[in-house]
Amino acid sequence: MSVVRLTHLTDPHLYGTEHELLRGIKTLPSLQAALSHARRRDWPPDAVLVTGDIVQDDPAGYSHFGRLLGSLRLPVLCLPGNHDDPEAMRRALDREPFIIGGATDLGLWRIVLLDSTIPGSAAGRLSTQSLAGLQAALAGAPQRHALVCLHHHPVPLGSRWLDQVGLQNAEEFFDIIDRHPSVRGIVWGHVHQSYDALRKGVRLLATPSTCAQFLPHSEQFALDPRPPAYRTLELRPDGSIATEVVWLDGNVGLGTASAA
Repeated sequence: MSVVRLTHLTDPHLYGTEHELLRGIKTLPSLQAALSHARRRDWPPDAVLVTGDIVQDDPAGYSHFGRLLGSLRLPVLCLPGNHDDPEAMRRALDREPFIIGGATDLGLWRIVLLDSTIPGSAAGRLSTQSLAGLQAALAGAPQRHALVCLHHHPVPLGSRWLDQVGLQNAEEFFDIIDRHPSVRGIVWGHVHQSYDALRKGVRLLATPSTCAQFLPHSEQFALDPRPPAYRTLELRPDGSIATEVVWLDGNVGLGTASAA
């Protein structure tokens, strides 16, 4: 395996019923549309990556996620977000092809999946155990390039309201990252918008949601009218990353409710 190809889906916010809306968008049809678009355009990847908020505070939504992605016959790498129930998520997805947390090796790359959730909080924090797991995963494969994945953003995005619910102990996180030159990229969800920057040679990437988006650089909560999206990632043998955010056309998944 020379180039490792990932399809990154994030923040689908599923409910137990199929036609529930979140901010005016039917979340399950919107996820289905994003996945169908990816399958027509960029298929097959080596794995699908999903960085949290699989459900919208409704564990019954995991059954839809399991049915939809379980049939792909590809590894589905998952981690929880602040709207997920990590224990319920593990119970519901405790089967192939789902991989929840830990480290997965694909080609010359190690993919590290972190749980940054705090029970009852929209903000994130990596526990002592999660930080130790990150250190062990990176120290255990120094010969591999590493892509580190979590739900909460570890850098400020310039939105006052959103930066209040980011990763609270980003300094501890980056202290570990900076000790390991094998880390080539960090990927997250949570922010419902695209972000692409470089920090000390490490690519920093946020991916828009498969449902509604947040308006970038907004002082207060505001929605962006941009459509659902996903990201493609090519992890190359030399450690470089080629990536693209793919926006869906039109009002896919829109319901009849207002986007309030």
